[in-house]
Amino acid sequence: QVQLLESGGGSVQAGESLRLSCTSSALLRVRNMGWFRQAPGKEREAVSCLTWRGDSTDYPDSVKGRFTISRDNGKNTLYLKMASLKPEDTAMYYCAAASSTYGGTTCAEREFGFWGLGTQVTVSS
Repeated sequence: QVQLLESGGGSVQAGESLRLSCTSSALLRVRNMGWFRQAPGKEREAVSCLTWRGDSTDYPDSVKGRFTISRDNGKNTLYLKMASLKPEDTAMYYCAAASSTYGGTTCAEREFGFWGLGTQVTVSS
């Protein structure tokens, strides 16, 4: 069982930055990890994922160039640095860990069996 705890969300103005953190109870370097978000009235979408090898998946156009995923293996912590935030980035952000170890190459939700409770990000204009 993998437990995940997100932190770092908050309310900011457009153009500001935030860094989300996700602390894992298990080793990060053996599983694909990802950040997903869900805005009110919308389906959850993938923001960015990091394979167990440390390769990041392609970012969606909506966040490309503004969001960066990273991890600290020593701290078992996954990060999402978000810059130049926009009101449309307002959502609940979730950290997720893949169900299997040493496998998977995509950012598809079906591969992620462990989820945190989420941290809210609100961006006002």
